[in-house]
Amino acid sequence: MDLRERLSVYLLISGSTPETVVEAVLAAGVGAIQFREKTLPMAEQLVQARRIREQCHKAGALFFVNDRLDLAMAAGADGVHLGQSDLPPAEARRLWGPRALIGASCATLQELAMADGADYVGVGPLYATASKPDAGAPVGTAAVEQICRAFSGPVVGIGGIGPGLAAPVIRAGACGVSVISAILDAPEPASAARELLREVRQALTDRGTPGSAPHPRAGGA
Repeated sequence: MDLRERLSVYLLISGSTPETVVEAVLAAGVGAIQFREKTLPMAEQLVQARRIREQCHKAGALFFVNDRLDLAMAAGADGVHLGQSDLPPAEARRLWGPRALIGASCATLQELAMADGADYVGVGPLYATASKPDAGAPVGTAAVEQICRAFSGPVVGIGGIGPGLAAPVIRAGACGVSVISAILDAPEPASAARELLREVRQALTDRGTPGSAPHPRAGGA
């Protein structure tokens, strides 16, 4: 499974996400999980990150840590996802080495220029979202189209994506969608994950996406 396919449905979780939910959504086909935790003590974050990494690797999924390169490295994660105010991807690559997967957030071509060295980029927020109050104004799928033309690697849509809203993101050129509430706030998270994955795969088929070679840095399974 290549990096693009693993990023088809990319779920962000926190320290409060139940272990059973993580296990269920991985079994449902979620190919990548990002651990984003802002409040727990770092020692507890490390314990949780290592546990989630093991869950991901058992399921053949990738495990990322949000923002914190030090935590990602200590936890043995597959990679780290960096925002515009975090360490530049090229510097993270220098510190961690060539096999690490580095993701970066961007909403414009100017921000994309700061993502040099990233393996993939997350574009958004595409729609209004309550999951991240400081995310900024929605940029819409036009931003995905623009960045896909300028960036040769995988592009993932982020922000406010739920049922029926994933397909337009894929049609705009993204390989997948990154979500929180669309899965975690659903009555049945595993069912929601399967439905979202089905929508993404159907949109990719409709778009006529050709197969791609396995990514050389994809690890974890």
